[in-house]
Amino acid sequence: MNNHKKRNLTFFTIGLIFMLSGIEYAVILPTVWTYLQILEAPPYFLGLGLSAFSLAGLLADPLFGFWSDRSKKTKSIVLFANLFEIAGNFLYFIGYSKWLLLCSRLVAGVGAGAGSSIFGFLTRSTRPEERSGIFAAIMACRQAGLLLGPALNLFLRLCDFKLGPFAVNKYTSPGIFMCLLWVLLQFVVLALYWDSPPISSEGGAGAMEMKRGRRGDEEEEEEAPLVGSDEEPAHAYRAVGSSQSESSASPETRPVRRSSEASNPFKRFSASREFLREEVVVLLTAQFITLFNQTALETMVTPVTQRYFGFGELGNSLMYSLCGVEVILGFFFVRWLSGRAADRAVLAAGLLICSAACVWCLLFLCDPRGGYRWELAAFVVGVFLQLLGLPFVAVSQVSLFSKVTAEKTQGFSQGVRRSVGGLATILGPLWAGGLTANLYIMLGLMLALLLMITVMTALSYERLTEPRAVQSAQSCDSGG
Repeated sequence: MNNHKKRNLTFFTIGLIFMLSGIEYAVILPTVWTYLQILEAPPYFLGLGLSAFSLAGLLADPLFGFWSDRSKKTKSIVLFANLFEIAGNFLYFIGYSKWLLLCSRLVAGVGAGAGSSIFGFLTRSTRPEERSGIFAAIMACRQAGLLLGPALNLFLRLCDFKLGPFAVNKYTSPGIFMCLLWVLLQFVVLALYWDSPPISSEGGAGAMEMKRGRRGDEEEEEEAPLVGSDEEPAHAYRAVGSSQSESSASPETRPVRRSSEASNPFKRFSASREFLREEVVVLLTAQFITLFNQTALETMVTPVTQRYFGFGELGNSLMYSLCGVEVILGFFFVRWLSGRAADRAVLAAGLLICSAACVWCLLFLCDPRGGYRWELAAFVVGVFLQLLGLPFVAVSQVSLFSKVTAEKTQGFSQGVRRSVGGLATILGPLWAGGLTANLYIMLGLMLALLLMITVMTALSYERLTEPRAVQSAQSCDSGG
């Protein structure tokens, strides 16, 4: 089998992993509250159960990312992480007590931490110009899982039989169903997943060094390779002005240095230099605000539709299905757009759309007037705009983050990014849950956050680009 076919099958397997994560969310969320009530859990256990999954992922993401950077082996990490998903969903199926149910979501959340390793792998095995499109397709797979989940619930809710000592009903069936799916995925990963060698981003490393070297004179002599494969010539990693020291270095010492850095990519790693740079702070802030607002809106939507429009289970299911279709189409539109527009332009467009959606909701949803039809139309427009902007921001900030952070420690960096997102998914529902009756305050904070990140993006717009582009721009300036 040639490398191109192996690469495509690996990407297909990654798409399945993300689809299963979306299915799991969609089949468990609708019944978890009733399940907890049967187990005599107090109301706050719903929040604990949903937050436990995010909390476990928040802690596990950087660890799995660190592991993948050190080992350069993602397949074994995915297989190991999936064991937590299998165990967590089986515990959810057993469900003898509310505490076991809480532990089940905590254990499953550890398995979700493999996402950082996968994003690190995708960064190392894709070229910058194709990365946004691949990220968009992978994210669309999760949305497809979210869309497929409610359809699967139609037959899961009909389950009513015994499996040994365990009862299989509409509350426990999602657990055993997902357990079986994750077991099947293990065989798919074993057969169709390959740890392909990294694709070198030629010239990106030198530009990254130039970009970082502007922070101070003390970094001008830095010789550590930060981005690029180990097979590249040593001079490709040097900052400007280091050619003399490179020429004086003996040929025997350079391979030793490269071998040492390949075995330990964190040898010259500095967290402050990596994550406290202007462009990285902007992208991490965008990650937090996007997921904070998204989860806050998800929390707010159901009470609002019940209060103003009388939506029941069927109405909400139909609404979520239509929302899922829009988001999937949005991701594929961004995939097409990424080949024709820069990531930073896509990010700016997404932030403007999300800000417009928040302004619309503040004007027309907080104090609805004009009758049922007008109120419903205003609600549909607000949700449509919010979901329209989501793929723009989500794909562009992930793609940009992979380009402005070091490639050799990409797994750990993606783990940090996903942990920031995990924190947002915990705080977003907590913020919105207590303010569904006061939308002015809830949406007001969301708009303030969006305006803040929009201003930050505008001020840092020149820095939100891949290092190669920075290098080219500097060459053009010097030539002029």
